[in-house]
Amino acid sequence: MNKPIVFMFSGQGSQYFHMGKALYQSLATFRHWMDRLDDDFYILTGISVVSQLYDANKKKHDPFDNFLLSHVALFMVEYSLAQVLIERGIMPDYVLGCSLGEFTACSIAEVIGYETVLRNLVEQVYIVQECCRKGGMLAILHRSQLFEEQPVLHLNAELVAINYHSHFVVSGSLSGLQAIVTFLEQQNILYQRLPVPYAFHSSFMDPAAASYMSYLNSQTFRKPTVSYISCLTGDQVTAFEPEYFWRIGREPINFPDAITYLEQTKEFTYIDLGPSGTLANFTKYYLNPGGKSTVYDIMTPFNTDLKNLEILSKDLRRVQI
Repeated sequence: MNKPIVFMFSGQGSQYFHMGKALYQSLATFRHWMDRLDDDFYILTGISVVSQLYDANKKKHDPFDNFLLSHVALFMVEYSLAQVLIERGIMPDYVLGCSLGEFTACSIAEVIGYETVLRNLVEQVYIVQECCRKGGMLAILHRSQLFEEQPVLHLNAELVAINYHSHFVVSGSLSGLQAIVTFLEQQNILYQRLPVPYAFHSSFMDPAAASYMSYLNSQTFRKPTVSYISCLTGDQVTAFEPEYFWRIGREPINFPDAITYLEQTKEFTYIDLGPSGTLANFTKYYLNPGGKSTVYDIMTPFNTDLKNLEILSKDLRRVQI
């Protein structure tokens, strides 16, 4: 029996210049959707994401931290890759979004159209820039108990995600995060600054609440046409209120509970459609020991996108035969 397929979409922090470039150059469907979304974004802002995302003068390791461009570019590459898979007959039985990736998941599940997602993301960026002070996010490679044990962490930041036993994320002010970085370096603890200019999933976002909720309350949201697994609630969501789309950027990320919820029911084929394969990596920590769930990623910074896509396509065709 075929295992149900889960499309997974990651959020801010996973982006880099040239993500999906090989797909854009080689696959007409990916290029079609990237250009179509780019045209819509240009109408809204007068800016082209594609021209800057694939700028030959940019290197992959250059920080892709322009908030507006990175916010929209993540949605664009994830949505376009989803269309490639769907065209190949790889249809999701479930969608799972993490943070910003929930917008992509909602679009694939037809809760909202892609045009509405673009407008929502642009509006969110403008409101956050106007209302919130700059901050950031740190991924820390250590057991999460460190956050409560060390005052320099819990006095200077908020715990916003525990991805697995030795990987957690904090959000805070620039000065607060710098104090944490100093401590981590003194203790030889590995960390990564995420290319995010605001302290998402924390109280630092609260000044934007009234304005963004006012915008969201003017919209309507349909019931998902695909089973929807939320990294906000950690389980299945069957209906959406406007407040949900505020909460996915304000409240902590609950990715482990979302995967655990699925693994309690059956075995799955998980496909990470984010640009860095981060959710694929995190998912492996929560699979049932001895189970037969499988995990794939496609886009990576290592120039293997097309190869990974073909491996996925062949494996799924083999299962169907």
